[in-house]
Amino acid sequence: MAHISGVVRTTSVLLLLALSAPVVADEWPQWRGPQRDGVWRESGLPSGLTDREVAIRWRVPAALGYAGPAVAGGKVYLFEYEQSAGEIENRPNARAKLEGQERLRCLDARSGDELWKYEYPRTYEISYPSGPRCTPTVDSDRVYVLGAEGDLTCVSTGDGSVVWSKSFSTDYGAKTPIWGHSAHPLVDGDNLYCVVGGEGSIAVAFDKMTGQEKWRALSANEPGYCPPTMMTIAGEQQLIIFYPRAIAGMNPATGEELWSVPIEPSYGMSIAQPLLADDRLFISGYNASVCFGLPSPGKEPEIFWAGKPKTSISSSNVSPIYDGELIYGVDANDSALVAVDPASGQRLWQTKTPTVGEGSRGRHGTVFLVRQGETDRYWLFSEKGDLILAKLGRAGYEELGRQNILSTTSGAFGRTVVWSHPAFADRAVFARNDKEIVCVDLAAK
Repeated sequence: MAHISGVVRTTSVLLLLALSAPVVADEWPQWRGPQRDGVWRESGLPSGLTDREVAIRWRVPAALGYAGPAVAGGKVYLFEYEQSAGEIENRPNARAKLEGQERLRCLDARSGDELWKYEYPRTYEISYPSGPRCTPTVDSDRVYVLGAEGDLTCVSTGDGSVVWSKSFSTDYGAKTPIWGHSAHPLVDGDNLYCVVGGEGSIAVAFDKMTGQEKWRALSANEPGYCPPTMMTIAGEQQLIIFYPRAIAGMNPATGEELWSVPIEPSYGMSIAQPLLADDRLFISGYNASVCFGLPSPGKEPEIFWAGKPKTSISSSNVSPIYDGELIYGVDANDSALVAVDPASGQRLWQTKTPTVGEGSRGRHGTVFLVRQGETDRYWLFSEKGDLILAKLGRAGYEELGRQNILSTTSGAFGRTVVWSHPAFADRAVFARNDKEIVCVDLAAK
């Protein structure tokens, strides 16, 4: 009897400890989340968005920026540009000159209070000059930021002090792309991988602790805008680089090119992240897409299909996502959210409801897609500043509610937009425009 009582007491203590243990909140330490796949794996979220006012935790003033926030260790990292001179002109093929400062701010994730900031003067000469493009990349006690003109900086998460820095223009002779450096840096193991530019240095691997270059590889007239991606192909880890000339698989330790498939998007707009779809690799750029078999040693990849107008997806601002059956993405030409069969490249359905609205016209309509775990629910953040919960599947697009959480502040193709990928962490969404950053509570009630 004493033994049974002891078991009961022990079990009760363990149960109390379990109930009192803090719930570990999910983080969003880099572009597209912890695994850079656009999936939010946190639980305890609502099954719909009602017409009631959303619960705002805090709003904090912000400066210019396309860069989405990162959330890690109870802190929010916001990368922005404080303009002091010049005129913002959003013309696709013309550079505008601004004077100001690029600035990384660290905020308390619960209150929005500023903890520290790091800033430096920076002249912009780019098209669509409203701030930096790249989401900060947080790795342990360091955060890496890449500015629109190619300033790469490693900063301490504790106090914002600089650990090391590089200049793509000074160190590599890289000319800033017309739409600014936009390839979010990737930390993997001991390395920091970047798309840089310059002769022989489209891709560069740095020691993440010291900034020392480990290798450089690939040449092209321009670097493009697509972030480096790490994938497991043919049983080995490969660094995937999509640039305006091709998509290439590389040995991440040495920079050796293992394979390459030509693909040349219009205007050098290699932007969207390459996507694994089971035994296929899908890559989409502006007016170009291709789906091919996973490369194997000594063999050329088999091309299954290449996209044509009104088929597949011509991606620009938004990286496609795969749910195990279909590929979802936003077409830059017709601004529609599209579902594509990866076996054929054919569109199964399309809708402008979450982008520019049905009946509206215009290119580069944008809605950022984040999947809720392994479900058919998706959190969408539209260019109109709407947070949308929707169900996506073979049957089509089903909206489960929406709330406007930000105003539009930036211009594009004759309309005002918000083109910044939000962060999803701590059962909340963190989103920014050119005037403020907002934290919206999404915990289930």
